[in-house]
Amino acid sequence: MTMMTPPPLDQEDDEMLVPHPEFADGPQPMEVAQTETATTAENQQVEDPPSSRFTWTIDNFSRLNTKKHYSDIFIVGGYKWRVLIFPKGNNVDHLSMYLDVADSATLPYGWSRYAQFSLAVINQIHNKYTIRKDTQHQFNARESDWGFTSFMPLSEVYDPTRGYLVNDTLVVEAEVAVRRVVDYWTYDSKKETGYVGLKNQGATCYMNSLLQTLYHIPYFRKAVYHMPTTENDMPSGSIPLALQSLFYKLQYSDSSVATKELTKSFGWDTYDSFMQHDVQELNRVLCEKLEDKMKGTVVEGTIQQLFEGHHMNYIECINVDYKSSRKESFYDLQLDVKGCRDVYASFDKYVEVERLEGDNKYHAEQYGLQDAKKGVLFIDFPPVLQLQLKRFEYDFMRDTMVKINDRYEFPLQLDLDRDNGKYLSPEADRSVRNLYTLHSVLVHSGGVHGGHYYAFIRPTLSDQWFKFDDERVTKEDIKRALEEQYGGEEEVIRFTTTDLSNFLCFLYHSDFFPLPASLQLPQTNPGFNNTPFKFTKYSNAYMLVYIRESDKEKIICNVDEKDIAEHLRIRLKKEQEEKEHKKKEKAEAHLYTIIKVARDEDLAEQIGRDIYFDLVDHDKVRSFRIQKQLPFNVFKEEVAKEFGIPVQFQRFWLWAKRQNHTYRPNRPLSPQEEAQSVGQLREVSNKAHNAELKLFLEVELGLDLRPLPPPDKTKEDILLFFKLYDPEKEELRYVGRLFVKALGKPSDILTKLNELAGFSPNEEIELYEEIKFEPTVMCEHIDKRLTFRSSQLEDGDIICYLKSPAIDSDDQFRYPDVPSFLEYVHNRQVVHFRSLEKPKEDDFCLELSKLHTYDDVVERVAHQLGLDDPSKIRLTSHNCYSQQPKPQPIKYRGVEHLSDMLVHYNQTSDILYYEVLDIPLPELQGLKTLKVAFHHATKDEVVIHSIRLPKNSTVADVINDLKTKVELSHPNAELRLLEVFYHKIYKIFPPNEKIENINDQYWTLRAEEIPEEEKNLGPHDRLIHVYHFMKDPNQNQMQVQNFGEPFFLVIHEGETLAEVKARIQKKLQVPDDEFSKWKFAFLSLGRPEYLQDSDIVSSRFQRRDVYGAWEQYLGLEHSDTAPKRAYTANQNRHTFEKPVKIYN
Repeated sequence: MTMMTPPPLDQEDDEMLVPHPEFADGPQPMEVAQTETATTAENQQVEDPPSSRFTWTIDNFSRLNTKKHYSDIFIVGGYKWRVLIFPKGNNVDHLSMYLDVADSATLPYGWSRYAQFSLAVINQIHNKYTIRKDTQHQFNARESDWGFTSFMPLSEVYDPTRGYLVNDTLVVEAEVAVRRVVDYWTYDSKKETGYVGLKNQGATCYMNSLLQTLYHIPYFRKAVYHMPTTENDMPSGSIPLALQSLFYKLQYSDSSVATKELTKSFGWDTYDSFMQHDVQELNRVLCEKLEDKMKGTVVEGTIQQLFEGHHMNYIECINVDYKSSRKESFYDLQLDVKGCRDVYASFDKYVEVERLEGDNKYHAEQYGLQDAKKGVLFIDFPPVLQLQLKRFEYDFMRDTMVKINDRYEFPLQLDLDRDNGKYLSPEADRSVRNLYTLHSVLVHSGGVHGGHYYAFIRPTLSDQWFKFDDERVTKEDIKRALEEQYGGEEEVIRFTTTDLSNFLCFLYHSDFFPLPASLQLPQTNPGFNNTPFKFTKYSNAYMLVYIRESDKEKIICNVDEKDIAEHLRIRLKKEQEEKEHKKKEKAEAHLYTIIKVARDEDLAEQIGRDIYFDLVDHDKVRSFRIQKQLPFNVFKEEVAKEFGIPVQFQRFWLWAKRQNHTYRPNRPLSPQEEAQSVGQLREVSNKAHNAELKLFLEVELGLDLRPLPPPDKTKEDILLFFKLYDPEKEELRYVGRLFVKALGKPSDILTKLNELAGFSPNEEIELYEEIKFEPTVMCEHIDKRLTFRSSQLEDGDIICYLKSPAIDSDDQFRYPDVPSFLEYVHNRQVVHFRSLEKPKEDDFCLELSKLHTYDDVVERVAHQLGLDDPSKIRLTSHNCYSQQPKPQPIKYRGVEHLSDMLVHYNQTSDILYYEVLDIPLPELQGLKTLKVAFHHATKDEVVIHSIRLPKNSTVADVINDLKTKVELSHPNAELRLLEVFYHKIYKIFPPNEKIENINDQYWTLRAEEIPEEEKNLGPHDRLIHVYHFMKDPNQNQMQVQNFGEPFFLVIHEGETLAEVKARIQKKLQVPDDEFSKWKFAFLSLGRPEYLQDSDIVSSRFQRRDVYGAWEQYLGLEHSDTAPKRAYTANQNRHTFEKPVKIYN
């Protein structure tokens, strides 16, 4: 049996960033238990994948001091696997866990394998709280491990009450199923269905499903096409043009379409594309943007005409003649799923009348408090009705978001005039027939913390449905589009591959999905029927689009090329032609060789502008695509036509990569080589089997600048290239090349070099050889008295020269010679600085050197900001993967050079973030900052204070500092500091405890006045913990949830519960009617024992605390009606999605 387990209540979104470490050979494979499983891919039968479960017990977990920790090797499907964990997190405050291909370093080139797998941290106290996360991945050499960077918060791992770490032992479990995949790429959506899909950028399936739905509303598409754009607009900077381009490609392309231009037009970066957002929010924001951009154009008002409806909120008094109403517009309707069996039940609930009476009477003008009816009725519905199903709700009992997977039916035809128009207001136009037909069903497959999105659409409202699942489009029947998206439970009679096909299809296509908690897989027993079992269907509809029957002809209109602006047609047809051309080139690439020809003109154009080292960037020279069987001499004729250089004046040199990683012309082609074919010549010249052939074209020019035949070259002739450096202008440029004799000396060519530079013939010059530039610059002075051979110069070498400095000159140059200038250029780095408060916006740029020290960098930043004290600048490096600042800033002088600040793993960034502190950074680093929530003794308020003190300070120092900032009930009040976690008090800090080790990131630090009664405890008085709690209706009845503010209470010997209750009511100031509903219980280790008013409270509490005082407490059971305090977010309990923003 395979057991599926639920995620934790406060689990964060799964982040699928994977490391790329180098792997050492591990230990021998361990034996693992084989589990029986089966799978199918959609419309494709494949054999059952081999699968295994591996359990890894990690002893002394808290003592692990390595960044990475690997399990033993286990084998599944004939492959070696292991689990990789980061015990302290992979640069996050979460446990990071991955599945790793153990022998990736030794596998043959091009290896690949596909696996579905789950990783789990076992709860050793209550197995049902085990945290398990599932995914699938195509493993290869570049991505040999895959998993979850934020698997679970470290605070939960180390919390002794949670049950994950017991006796310093952590138990990790991996279930792996290796799939033999039918080739996904052989499927042609356009050929099979006539439609194409959208490419997923990382986690943009939610956007893809919405875009497909909008595209298949032809009236909307036509309006988008008619939005005015110009040929000068760029799609990446214009939402209308990007959407027009996307829709055009969906309409006319033969393959799936990318959405990068559109997301760039939104102002999104890579990080946004990997962040799942709320579809309803994206729909609203996108429509608002389009509505705004349509203003003043021929399509102004289209969004309102399509999607806008109106309803009336009313309050009507029962006993007097008074009615209040307010008209409001809507673009979509949010319908309740919980407690409703279908769409009609949701509409019934939407217009349900609420009675305002008793304490909730309505205050009517002139009439005072009155009994009244309150409700909503619809004035009109839009032609395109968008229904957002409330599948995601906040569960107040569990204090977390949950997904509602209940069965919820929706009809193919929706009649909103039913029961004599009970949904309509009196002023509604009854002549409009509100009969709707279903157009689209948008589906979410997964759980509250992630999943996959796709859409079922009827583009023409025919009987044929289509499933749009990212790049893939398939034909579907009505059962798949409707009934199977209702949600609820599905009963399976026997455990077979067929029975599980729908569920495993969901697994196969999901992005980040939690597996069903309720799935129980019984063992099959041939010859016997297995007991029926049910599992919750986690794929269900969350958005419905209906089109009104009377508007169908208008909405489902014809959209063709005449609706598309001419400039857009031309632009997109050109893009398509280029794409087809590239595709053709790629298909025929094996028949051709790319020849890149560099000339003196290229060197002169590039050196000192695009490049400084070596001679040329081959990607910026003229390239020729030549058939391999073509004779090289025929290619020379092509060159003659292109450059106007007759064949007899051309001489070609091969380039060679030297051992020092420079790339120079090496030798001229021989007549025998020029007689060969292009393909043969490439193979001779290129040992790396590159498809390109790189050549240097030598052309000699006479005094009249006409080409001459190339001179004879012997072994004694050396071809040298020359660059000229001007230290005053800090400029380097190419001036030409010369043949010199190996036994000649530089002094023989000084006059010629002066001529090339435009100097007088007798100008004194200094010569340097540019030897290499990676990893460091090597540029050495040349002795003009030595021969070229003695100086070890050869074909393709580069000599840089400049005027010799005059002895009596007072000129002071930053870089007076060639080596210093090349060193500067090599280490030059333009850095984009951003304020940490505005991490997406460049503030200013500075040209710095990679060799600049920490002090150099902060001094330049301080000077740019006009700040006198550079030590008040704090810098933070850039995370190249998330495109965000790293979580931890750079410590004062914590790195040596600028280059260290810019490196993130194997990538280099050019972004740094800065802050201006109120005190110098070294001083701040010597301080400890604590966030303390102060609870006022008499007022119902909590104020957060940041206390900043030296690290060697004590809790007493914190309290003394806090006293200067807070309002006390009386001048002599004493304070104490408490550690609160999940609504329980775990510790009273002693005044002499050092603050350096106090952690306020996971625990809440609470300060409060010590009540007078606690200061004068009698010998038989007890100080007990009192916590609020309620039972979790979704768990076992004995499972309790704590909430609210815990507190201490003094109980006296012999005191009854009735007496204690009276003091608690007075302390908390709870009204009688509410307090009468409260229940009181003694709780030990989470088990409530309810008390009667006559019970003696003190007899329940032990004198000695066996499990910790926080596990024995007086519990107050009641519902949680208090508003959530903002500061509780500091406990990392609530995780919310980032809001959708379209910046442009």
